[in-house]
Amino acid sequence: MSPLPAAEKRKLWAIGARRRDGRTPDANALVRTLRALAPESEALVALFDARAIAGERHLLSAWAHLGRSREHGEPRLRDRGAEFALYVAGEDQLGRALAKVGVAADTERFVLVAERPLEIEPLLARFSLVVDPDAYPVPPSEATLDRLGIGAADRATVPPSSWEGLVLERVAMVDLSAAAGGGSDEARSRRAAPSIPPVTGAHSGRVPPTGPKAKH
Repeated sequence: MSPLPAAEKRKLWAIGARRRDGRTPDANALVRTLRALAPESEALVALFDARAIAGERHLLSAWAHLGRSREHGEPRLRDRGAEFALYVAGEDQLGRALAKVGVAADTERFVLVAERPLEIEPLLARFSLVVDPDAYPVPPSEATLDRLGIGAADRATVPPSSWEGLVLERVAMVDLSAAAGGGSDEARSRRAAPSIPPVTGAHSGRVPPTGPKAKH
């Protein structure tokens, strides 16, 4: 694979994090913080369970696919952040995506993701989180791939050094699902009525991973 651009040159940044005291904030408090951030900036903010993130390329690939979806005028969901979660999870249904990558009651380590010009320290403070370099980036493990729906049979087809590629394939398959006419009810409705322009709206669901709405 080609080298990744230097972190300081990327528009998207991500950092591993954990709670300050190991107990708070709980999942509901994190959701409230995301909602409070929404009107403050157009930049994308996301918070994922670190157990579901298979390294830097995983997030950057999902973000690139999200950008292409928006540029082509073929968004799968009205909310850009929710669509980002689809790509990160490699899923075409938001509920299943959040079950894989969203923050849950048992989440202990997080990956905080945002677009520049948002900065790391102020966002960590808003979430009452602190940096945890052991949470991210880490290479994909069996547990991570299991969480993303990549089982032992799939893993056995390639050496562990290529497991990252299996994750990237799942990210790309979200677009293939859209091309085949699958995807969410919202996406199918959008394709059935192309004259209706997409409206960006806030997502309300199980521990949503994103805050602000934005254009890519």
